[in-house]
Amino acid sequence: MAAASSCVRATGWAATQAYPRLPSGDAPWKATWDAALKVLNGNVKQVPKYDQPMLMEGAVYPGAWMECGPLEALVYAGLRRYVPLREGQPDPLAVARANHMAFFALQREDGQIPSAIKVSGEVGFGQIQMVVPIAATAWELVQLTHDEKLLQTAYDACGRWDAWLRRYRDTRKTGLVEGFCTYDTGHDNSPRWKGIPNRCPDSDARKCPPIATMPRLCPDLSATVYGGRLALAAMAKALGKRDEAARWEQDAATIRRLIVEKLYDPEDAAFYDLDAQNNFVKVRGDVITRVLGEHVLKLEIASDRRIFNDVWNRQLHNPKAFWTPFPFPSIAIDDPAFVRPIPRNSWGGAAQALTALRAPRWMTHYGKEAEQRELMRAWVTAIARSGEPDGPGEFRQQMDPLTGEFTRADPSGYSPAALVYLEFVRQLGTH
Repeated sequence: MAAASSCVRATGWAATQAYPRLPSGDAPWKATWDAALKVLNGNVKQVPKYDQPMLMEGAVYPGAWMECGPLEALVYAGLRRYVPLREGQPDPLAVARANHMAFFALQREDGQIPSAIKVSGEVGFGQIQMVVPIAATAWELVQLTHDEKLLQTAYDACGRWDAWLRRYRDTRKTGLVEGFCTYDTGHDNSPRWKGIPNRCPDSDARKCPPIATMPRLCPDLSATVYGGRLALAAMAKALGKRDEAARWEQDAATIRRLIVEKLYDPEDAAFYDLDAQNNFVKVRGDVITRVLGEHVLKLEIASDRRIFNDVWNRQLHNPKAFWTPFPFPSIAIDDPAFVRPIPRNSWGGAAQALTALRAPRWMTHYGKEAEQRELMRAWVTAIARSGEPDGPGEFRQQMDPLTGEFTRADPSGYSPAALVYLEFVRQLGTH
């Protein structure tokens, strides 16, 4: 496995522009494609604490967050044949590498990986803020680049991160992962975390607030660890560490079983947090999609298959819950906790670009290709029409799941929305 280089191509912007098959020949579709690429180009920046350019979240978020930055850069790398580069601009593969290696380089000695790396120079440790496992995206990037240094670095760093989570986020000794604050799951302004502080006390992710119902056992955080352990097992095999691979696989199987046994409510066909008083926090949210995102449910297991079918039919594909005209709302529209009117940066009901970007990680796996195409068409249509009349679409964080109208309080320039448009148009063009 040879190390990949951080290659740089010297071309003019749009000098060798390539396009997939667009959903429509209308000018706004092509203009929106070009606009999305320019957003991403503008969001590739260097931060004070790392010496290689990274892809930033964009808009009002001047930094990269562990919950999404590595995945976003991985998707960007997958679009590299469509990315025309100015002289000196880093190749998308180099950007994707930096969006992983920066988090590993800034890992603390005790194993904690930062939640965010910002243009201001701030490096966040006040919450864990993880969703898609950085171990999983690193492993996917290694398979794309055959980068031995990235493989070894990711394996070591993610193993230490798993150990940190076991030490500090399993205080109840259940084998599951605990949430201490709102930002742990990135669910800003969500009724899921009503009454719970945004950050951990003293901005220290090792500390849980002194609240009787805390800490919570969280299905999405536990699923992230499950997916990370599977990736660590795959990396261990690639490194010739067979015994370690077997241990990671066993640890993954254990936490997977616990998620299904402890955090699923068959009465509602939903995964919920379990608080410190052993009560479910019954707010039906996109947590369900995050559990599926790591393939926690195994269709070859009859009991899991029944759970998936219930979750799909009663929740995710139910037009009264999550299968809205513009899927997926962050809270089911028939849940009493759904927040209306929709404010900015709200995981209280808005359909979020991040949830859409993560959807292909599970929908195809579970055989929902047709529904995934329906979701993709809804999102690219909403984005393409979101700008000025006859102009390109714009790229914002969230939209109303019923109307497809984006929240316009913040400016355009949000990387996840630009990636949703580009990647979904690319995938739709292959069918």
